[in-house]
Amino acid sequence: MSFWWLNPLMKKGYEIPLEDKDMLLLHATDRVQNQYSMLMEKLNCRKQPPAHATPSFFWTIVSCHKRAIMVSGFFVLLKVLTLSTGPVILKAFINVSLGKGTFKYEGYALAALLFVCKCCESLSERQWYFRTRRLGLQVRSLLSAGIYKKQQKLSNGAKMKHSSGQIMNYVTVDAYRIGEFPYWFHQTWTTSVQLCIALAILYNAVGAAMISSLVVIILTILCNAPLARFQHKFQSKLMEAQDVRLKAMSESLVHMKVLKLYAWESHFKKVIEGLREVEYKWLSAFQLWRAYNSFLFWASPALVSVATFVTCYLLKIPLDASNVFTFVATLRLVQDPVRTMPDVIAVVIQAKVSFTRISKFLDAPELNEQVRKKYYGGIDYPIAMDSCSFSWDENTSKQTLKNINLAVKAGEKVAICGEVGSGKSTLLAAVLGEVPKT
Repeated sequence: MSFWWLNPLMKKGYEIPLEDKDMLLLHATDRVQNQYSMLMEKLNCRKQPPAHATPSFFWTIVSCHKRAIMVSGFFVLLKVLTLSTGPVILKAFINVSLGKGTFKYEGYALAALLFVCKCCESLSERQWYFRTRRLGLQVRSLLSAGIYKKQQKLSNGAKMKHSSGQIMNYVTVDAYRIGEFPYWFHQTWTTSVQLCIALAILYNAVGAAMISSLVVIILTILCNAPLARFQHKFQSKLMEAQDVRLKAMSESLVHMKVLKLYAWESHFKKVIEGLREVEYKWLSAFQLWRAYNSFLFWASPALVSVATFVTCYLLKIPLDASNVFTFVATLRLVQDPVRTMPDVIAVVIQAKVSFTRISKFLDAPELNEQVRKKYYGGIDYPIAMDSCSFSWDENTSKQTLKNINLAVKAGEKVAICGEVGSGKSTLLAAVLGEVPKT
């Protein structure tokens, strides 16, 4: 709870420079190989009948870490509940100062209760932050491992759809955004819980005037719906533009010698700058609509205050020190979730887009492992083809190689000769099982 286990390491780091051997070892659950093995086990279980043919990748990750999610959810709920006790205790303090206490030492009891609540709030908030960040690193590591393993088994048709730039983007951008999502995940429901508690306290303080606060919050959320749709659209376009730009960058770096030899630097520079302009256009559009969203939510607490006090004036609700100070203290409970909503919405949209992209990549066709047999000493012809036809594109009737007959004895050296474009590399790829057989 207090992270005391870091004290010896910090003390040693204060005395001498730390080395690799001084660092603490990762727990077994934090290691990449264990996380990846657990993910594949869950995926295989979900693919078995009568499960769905294409299991949800999101719910598979949730099932892998459901215990950690529930524990972190408990701490964030405890943090919200202890935070909400502040206005209630403040109102009780004011009543005690006005001589409305219920027992003799009520002031001391309230002070002790406030101290305990604030300690619980601080500890639960630290645990929530630590556990969600740790969970995010676990998810990010298993996604990176899954993408790396999948990239080694992609079929040639899938490689045409997922370029090297896109795969790099999956690891550096999409996996990172999904790794950030666990921290914001609980805020998708704690904001509603905190708002409901705040509205209940407001009703206890100002009565029917709370309805005006509720109306302002509902209108703010309704106005956010079209903004969220635009953000999702622009985020998808931004990721597509980023994929194209990264693909061009990686190709130019890999073939830098050719660019220098033919003096194509200026041309490729203009191409990449044009791709950056397209990416900047979608990035600026996304950030602009996010700014509109932030302005809407940041203005709502002030509108809530104005609407509530105007309603109190119109309904002639009496205002005294007790309910005014309680109302002002409760505004923080309203402000925090309302002001974090734009960030929560943006993170959810980014995570949704990233989950969709990575799910499509992990569901892409793989090389046919059935044609990749192990060699046994008793086989006379370890490589044998009889009237085989191959095509790089599985969805076309045009065949790259037709009616291939080949038999290679064990230990025999065979030379494949032919003109450029005659299919020598395709035949070798077919022997390795990398070209689909038609």
